[in-house]
Amino acid sequence: MAGTEDLPLPPWRKSRKPAQLRRQLSQDLIVEAGLRILDAEGLDALSMRRVAQEFDTGPASLYAHVANKDELLELIYDRVLSEIRLPERDPGRWKDQLREYMVEVHRVLAKHTDLARVALANIPTGENSIRMGEFVFGLLIEAGMSPREASLSMDRISLYVVSDAYEGSVHFARMRAAGLSDPQEYFESFVGQIAGYYRALPAARFPHITKFVDDLVADDGEERFRYGLELLLDGIEARMP
Repeated sequence: MAGTEDLPLPPWRKSRKPAQLRRQLSQDLIVEAGLRILDAEGLDALSMRRVAQEFDTGPASLYAHVANKDELLELIYDRVLSEIRLPERDPGRWKDQLREYMVEVHRVLAKHTDLARVALANIPTGENSIRMGEFVFGLLIEAGMSPREASLSMDRISLYVVSDAYEGSVHFARMRAAGLSDPQEYFESFVGQIAGYYRALPAARFPHITKFVDDLVADDGEERFRYGLELLLDGIEARMP
């Protein structure tokens, strides 16, 4: 009877490792992986090659699902916008609803720091981008604004929210580069340096800045965002019929 011991492989045969089942690629999985990288490592670290590493494959295997990095960024951006909650439009409460909308968009973009850099150059063509545009555009028109003014207002609203979130992403990158993990510690240090510099300026040339330094640096980013938000809303209200 033949023995049950494992026999050595004949020298003319190559050893084969057991086949490993790879996860089936799809556009959704690629977008999810890209978003994880963007959140953890920042926009500069995101590339098709880096995403391919998440699936233990090469970049070429991604191109059947995503054309290039630009398309991947557009898909990631629209995926994040799906997190934004929109209420039923109520033209009688347009100002409150617009305020809530702007705060919600800012919250989501701040949660995905570097994404604001993508949003700045993005023209709304994705499903969720258009969904948001329809909400704001329709709300302003139903509240009584002309379509032309509603279009311009919507554009400025978007630019304000995204730009403010982008500024936050710049500070976050600096904080990361400085090896700090506490945003409060970073901002206290940053604002403290700015305040010290302003106080050292020649008062004869810059009398107002040197005299009111504490007022210049008194409010944090959230307070400044809210203040600018009210300026915008008041300006839109002044143009309502």
